[in-house]
Amino acid sequence: MTAKTWHLIVDRKPLPGSWNMSVDDFLFSVLKEEPETYLRFYAWEKPTVSLGYSQNVEKVVDVDYCREHGIDIVRRITGGKLVLHNKEVTYSVCSSDTGLFSANLPDSYRRISEALILGLKKMGLEPCLADAAPQDYVRGNLPCFSYPAKNEIEVDNKKIIGSAQKRIGNIFLQHGSIPLEEDDDLLRAVSYLNGKKERVRMLPLNRALDAEVKFTEVVHNLAAGFSEYFGIGLVKKIFSAKELGLISRIQKEKHDNQNWILAIR
Repeated sequence: MTAKTWHLIVDRKPLPGSWNMSVDDFLFSVLKEEPETYLRFYAWEKPTVSLGYSQNVEKVVDVDYCREHGIDIVRRITGGKLVLHNKEVTYSVCSSDTGLFSANLPDSYRRISEALILGLKKMGLEPCLADAAPQDYVRGNLPCFSYPAKNEIEVDNKKIIGSAQKRIGNIFLQHGSIPLEEDDDLLRAVSYLNGKKERVRMLPLNRALDAEVKFTEVVHNLAAGFSEYFGIGLVKKIFSAKELGLISRIQKEKHDNQNWILAIR
């Protein structure tokens, strides 16, 4: 019996934040009801703040500081809280396959976390699923890595991957940040945490492993974890000229558009 296959996209060259968001947006938009899945890994060419879809920019990010220090700001189509993307691997899973993921957000979120855990174990870590976060964090404006949310991944009681999902019917996009190195000072500066008592409970991979970690090493192990957990094969996806044109249009009309990024929702 032939195993199911997923499309695998690995962007080894760090890319602009607006392009990264536009690719994920495009993948979400092209899925139909028939089962299909894209797995993507990518990096960021410069420090970039991403906002959750419904976040009020005035409450969560110091826009003036970002402009003065050359830090980009983008807005995700997924929910969740502010993330500073810099020295990291970002993953995204976009799928319409309810046979593998179920038809609801919590179950698909948990299954992706379990696949990520398997990939992290291949690197020598012992991660686990987190319990529910405190309600003050859920309702508040602290950054994503202040607390792990339910079924996110932690090591030594610290968050090691932060994720968010958007779902319409059976089609969903989930993407997440996997820090390779600590960047707490910059995160505190962009997110109004300087001078406050709140701690950043993030554990980057280099500290968890006590070793330098390369993008390619992380991608190799996480892709193997997904393949093994879901029992699927991974086939490299290369965008056509037409697809790249559609992504560029999304970038121009949406993710490079300040009205989309800075809108007060």
